[in-house]
Amino acid sequence: METRISELFGPGSGQNGSGSQEVGFNPLNGFGVLSKKASGAKNKRAKGRTTRNLKPSHNPPYLPPEAEEGNIEYKLKLINPTQYRFEHLATQMKWRLQEGRGEAVYQIGVEDNGMLVGLSEEDMRTSLETLHRMAEKVGADITVLRECEVDYDSDDPRKIAEVLIRKVPDDQQFLDLRVAVLGNVDSGKSTLLGVLTQGELDNGRGRARLNLFRHLHEIQTGRTSSISFEILGFNSKGEVVNYSESRTAEQICESASKMITFIDLAGHHKYLKTTIFGLTSYCPDFAMLVVSANTGIVGTTREHLGLAMALKVPIFIVVTKVDLCTRATVERTVRQLERVLKQPGCNKVPLVVDGPDDAVTAAQQFAQSPNITPIFTLSSVSGESLELLKVFFNILPPLSNSKEQEELMQQLTEFQVDEIYTVPEVGTVVGGTLYSGICREGEKLVVGPTDSGQFHKLTVESIQRNRSGCRVLRAGQAATLALGGFDRSLLRKGMVMVSPEMDPTICWLFEAEIVLLFHAKTFHKGFQVTVHVGNVRQTATVMAVHGKEELRTGEKAVVRFKFIKHPEYLKVGAKLLFREGVTKGIGHVTKLQPASHYQPSPPSHSEDDEA
Repeated sequence: METRISELFGPGSGQNGSGSQEVGFNPLNGFGVLSKKASGAKNKRAKGRTTRNLKPSHNPPYLPPEAEEGNIEYKLKLINPTQYRFEHLATQMKWRLQEGRGEAVYQIGVEDNGMLVGLSEEDMRTSLETLHRMAEKVGADITVLRECEVDYDSDDPRKIAEVLIRKVPDDQQFLDLRVAVLGNVDSGKSTLLGVLTQGELDNGRGRARLNLFRHLHEIQTGRTSSISFEILGFNSKGEVVNYSESRTAEQICESASKMITFIDLAGHHKYLKTTIFGLTSYCPDFAMLVVSANTGIVGTTREHLGLAMALKVPIFIVVTKVDLCTRATVERTVRQLERVLKQPGCNKVPLVVDGPDDAVTAAQQFAQSPNITPIFTLSSVSGESLELLKVFFNILPPLSNSKEQEELMQQLTEFQVDEIYTVPEVGTVVGGTLYSGICREGEKLVVGPTDSGQFHKLTVESIQRNRSGCRVLRAGQAATLALGGFDRSLLRKGMVMVSPEMDPTICWLFEAEIVLLFHAKTFHKGFQVTVHVGNVRQTATVMAVHGKEELRTGEKAVVRFKFIKHPEYLKVGAKLLFREGVTKGIGHVTKLQPASHYQPSPPSHSEDDEA
């Protein structure tokens, strides 16, 4: 598949729309009812055949059997349970909430094997009341996402319901999802974020985006050149919590059970290195590709899609500015997107979201299957379909479960340094992501590597998450750490802060298995590229291409790289992305040569006699 991704980077790619990617996609939505939008208009005939095949005489529709693990629970009915049974049900709900890191989905009227039996009106009402009491017992709230009638072998209408259970926040442990925002320049990325986070529609001239810009030249040109962060919260009832009603960031954090952190990246090609750094270092859970309805797929759109796929970040698409063009133009843009998504390089199944039911289905299918790509069409000026995107964000589950989170927290502390600031009366502050372990106020860590490969001791004086104070930072969370009087000149982006017990492997030389996505000529020994591995961004020289003299577009090889400025902290298996002009490639680190085994030669000597 990696070789096929190269088609997104090469010139003139994506012209042939292969519409044969329906294989392997179950067009059943969350209730086993045929989804309205399993594919585009091209496949109407095939869709008709599918529909006929899905309607055998009186066979009841099914969901997949209930899984022991995960945050989805099936319940046929919850009517007048005994006290002992009620306690057992509450404990079970607590387990499901823990699995979903504070969120669970209950399907009422469904047997454990997935058969949709349904309940009468009275039984459904009683079951939902019991579910509400269970949620109160464990400190959670319930929201009915949707109800649906099932009619087979029965004269009475029978319903099933899908219910979202969300824990009321305690001690700042809200669920935090990071969404990287990609798309071509002028596609409306910052405006859309401004509308979502500020709670006010745009005036059509970019008023909504002004609060997101960090530099004067961004305000003057209307173009994002740096990485900025914006937050959108949802409370335990699923209601939006944002900056409207003069809320501060602290108030949003206090009242939100779930937080979406948007990483607003640059769309212009000259800021591509900043966009790649945002995708590799901030570890986004999802990527939102914003496409303008009136221009379609232009500029860096295809390249951003390729980058997200290369880094295996699940992606969904938002088509903006639908108020500026006719319905036919919007549909043409959606068809163009469907063609690109279905081509062999992507192998995605587009799912166009037309209503609240589609939004719920899209959120659940998207998290379960990496091939599903929801497509939203909306306007930041008229507010058309904006609510559907909010429903999607509200229901979108985390990718990692509680077990994976616990395993990461058991490891030694490792914090990646992405940003460095000097704050008056606070001192040096670093921003980044805690990759593993737990970090507390007063924690003693070491930071490095320096140009000479050394690590310096420091103390974490205070922690802030989403602009509000925080005592404990857990693995996977992004935050800023105040380091007091620590000398800022000793720090740089790409460093790590680790536990003193850890013996970090730092290296000048490393090997990686790569795929050359696009290159105008040939890729050979002596070629210099900018390498991105996590938060590391540095120029490296190709020292050797194993088994080959040179590489051409689409070819694979194991390549040895050498950093030219200073050693870096790397891990075997880490995803790697490199670029130089039009040259681009992806891969993963396969072997490290620790710095202790290799001393860089002085500048006056030849660098060919490396170890």
